[in-house]
Amino acid sequence: MTMRLVTIAAIFLASTCWADERRIVIGSVNPDLSAGARALLGGRNEEGIRLTIKGLKAANGKNQEEMALSNLCAGYTNLGDFETALGYCDDLLQRNNKLWRPYNTKALIYIYTKQYEKAEQELIKGEAINPNARSMKIARALYLDATNPVAPEIVIDDSSPES
Repeated sequence: MTMRLVTIAAIFLASTCWADERRIVIGSVNPDLSAGARALLGGRNEEGIRLTIKGLKAANGKNQEEMALSNLCAGYTNLGDFETALGYCDDLLQRNNKLWRPYNTKALIYIYTKQYEKAEQELIKGEAINPNARSMKIARALYLDATNPVAPEIVIDDSSPES
C-alpha cells in the first residue's frame, strides 16, 4: 500500500466513526460509546473497539446499536482486521440497509484487498444513498486510482546539459 493511500485512508477512516452525520455518538447518554468514538477518532483503535463493544452491550435502542456497529466496522478496518470489520458492517446493513457509511467502509476494504468488483458494487450502493458524501467521493477516487491509474503526461528531463 502506498504512503498516499495510507494517508488518504487514515483521513477517510477518521471520518467514518458515525453511522449517520446527523447522529454523532459523543455525549453522556452512553459513556462507553462516547469514549469509544473519541478513542477511534484519536487513532487509539484497540481502546476504541474495547469501549465500543462495552457500549454496544449497554446500548439503549436501535440508534445506539447502529452507531456502535458502524464504529466497530470502522475501528476494525483501521486495525486492518478486514474480516471482523466486514462482519460488523454486514450486521449493521442487515439491521438498516439505508445507511451509506457501511457500504463506504466495505468498498474501502475491498479496494485494500484488491477485490475491485466487490468494491464497485459497494460504492454503487453507498452512492445511491448519499451521492454527495465526501467520504464516498474519496472512496470512489481511491477505487479509480487503483483500477485506472493516471499516467503522468509530463516528463521532466532533469539531466544536466552536455557542454
